[in-house]
Amino acid sequence: MNFINWLLETPLIALIIKEINQILRNKQLMFLLLFPPTVQLLVFGFSLNPDVQHLKIGIIDYANTYESRELIAAFTENELFQPKIYTYSQSELSQQVRTGIITAGLVIPPDFDRNLSQNKPAEIQVLIDGVDANTAGIANGYINQIVNQYSRSLNDNKSLPLVQAQSVFLYNPGLLSTWFIVPGVMGLVLNLTSTLVSATTVVKEKDSGTLEQLLMTPADAWEILLAKIVPLFVLLMGDVLLALSIAKFMFKVPVRGNVILFFAFAGLYVFVGIGIGIMLATLAKSQQQVILISFFINLPVIQLSGAIAPIESMPTFFQSLSWFNPLRHFVTITRGLLLKGVGIEVLWPNILMLAIFAVLLLTISINRFRSQLS
Repeated sequence: MNFINWLLETPLIALIIKEINQILRNKQLMFLLLFPPTVQLLVFGFSLNPDVQHLKIGIIDYANTYESRELIAAFTENELFQPKIYTYSQSELSQQVRTGIITAGLVIPPDFDRNLSQNKPAEIQVLIDGVDANTAGIANGYINQIVNQYSRSLNDNKSLPLVQAQSVFLYNPGLLSTWFIVPGVMGLVLNLTSTLVSATTVVKEKDSGTLEQLLMTPADAWEILLAKIVPLFVLLMGDVLLALSIAKFMFKVPVRGNVILFFAFAGLYVFVGIGIGIMLATLAKSQQQVILISFFINLPVIQLSGAIAPIESMPTFFQSLSWFNPLRHFVTITRGLLLKGVGIEVLWPNILMLAIFAVLLLTISINRFRSQLS
């Protein structure tokens, strides 16, 4: 009781009440305290889904019999697999897996029905995209369960066949999770580094007053901005080289595609990151503000990029929303070039989106920066 009386008599309570009122009147601070955590919790809650569903599967049914159609129905009657293509070309099926259009391919041989009728083991072949080792392992487990259940249903019909699934993991035979994670982390690190370094560099000059000194120099606004972008670009491309070296020599990530193309598209994403960073610098008034705003923007960008969690495990809305995420396209390009060895003919949608983001973000950020200079 004495402590409470003492506490009430001290100016501490009045000071605390003053600070609370001051915080409540600061609309910007209240926004940062309430809005970003809410958005981030919703995004992370929906996107970090360990369940793997709606896997896209391609099917070749060389047998085309009642039994083969029953097996296909066993794969497609639930939400685990969604039939994407039906074809009679195994090379086309492999190409669909290579381009990422489907996650798995099911091949039913022409002698499937004959082997079942003669009580011989009937084998089916399954091609699985092994780039994402976790998804590939889960998909293989689902496939084996479905095949085993189908075999048991045939045994219930007083037959003694055995259907076996021969799974082939493409591009990552050992199902090494690092092969999936490291290229994603490369994009993640490049995103954080490029945005934060470019943003803090510009904001620091605003804080120190050197930006006003630049206005006194006999140079145009575009020359001032270009003088900032070029050194940042060169330094960040050095980070790209460092990241690729670590991935190759420390984590043994294969480099199956064109290295020059990789550096070209990495440079394109560096421009995206610099554009975002300069835009953040024009919105913030201090380094503390730019870090908070960057934290709010970068976390959802990273989570919806597929760098950490596969996009296929996200709800449909977030899968569609991820198409407006430049990091998603860079991660897809990186994995396609390094792990699958594909080229522009496959990755052109992602390259086009990345180029659009680079031009758009640089244009907006440069215009805002020039307006602040003037």
